[in-house]
Amino acid sequence: MLVFLLLMNASGFAIMLLDKNLARCHRRRVPEALLLAFAACFGSLGVLAGMYVCRHKTRKPLFTITVPLLLLAQCAILYFLFR
Repeated sequence: MLVFLLLMNASGFAIMLLDKNLARCHRRRVPEALLLAFAACFGSLGVLAGMYVCRHKTRKPLFTITVPLLLLAQCAILYFLFR
């Protein structure tokens, strides 16, 4: 489970970094649905870190509200699974 969480969060961070770099180069972007899907599949910490480290999607309420809520929900799920 720990390896899965590490991979999902590293992937979430990497995809935010990729989307930021694509935006800078005016190239085709990663769909927002895919970014949120990574966050929803237990990659929310990585996506959230990517948002603030890369300064990407931090003005979009869809991300600034949804991703932290997903992180809280995922923490609660993990707590109840492993307590």
